[in-house]
Amino acid sequence: MAGQADRTGGLAVRYATALYGLADEQKALDVVAADLKSLQAMINDSDDFRRFIKSPVLSRADQSKAIKALGEKAALSALTQKFLGLAAANRRLFALPSIIAAYLDILATRRGEVTAEVTSAVTLSDSQMSAITAALKQTVGRTVALTSKIDASILGGLIVRVGSRMVDSSIKSKLQRLKLAMKGVG
Repeated sequence: MAGQADRTGGLAVRYATALYGLADEQKALDVVAADLKSLQAMINDSDDFRRFIKSPVLSRADQSKAIKALGEKAALSALTQKFLGLAAANRRLFALPSIIAAYLDILATRRGEVTAEVTSAVTLSDSQMSAITAALKQTVGRTVALTSKIDASILGGLIVRVGSRMVDSSIKSKLQRLKLAMKGVG
């Protein structure tokens, strides 16, 4: 299974690097980044969309048609729509979440930013996101590009990942630690 993850990661980096090169050429780095963040939100919010991009049952033509319709409906840029069409034609939609993450990492690295992912139980407000960004910037010492993810299973609190570092202050983790501590006492 680790071999499969490695292949998907390498594939994602290759596709993301190619997309970055095209976006840079066309002076559309931020437009493509916004499109990809919008796509990531769609993937996160829709079980049907996740099943669609991972389905080996759908034909290339069906995936291409559906992704083209989605790109038009979501008003994605022409470059992003062409990229999604290529990914569908090459049967690479399954790697879309990894490609998005890799593109945003490349963009952040080239801008001298650090990418951070915040997982919360509920959607965070703009002021909360700004406060988290400011706190991370002070801690890391560099500009932080923040992405958010919703996971109701953590019950509350936050999980923050910056590079290989992770701070887990979720209620779920605290309850698990408490449970382990109580087992040790009894």
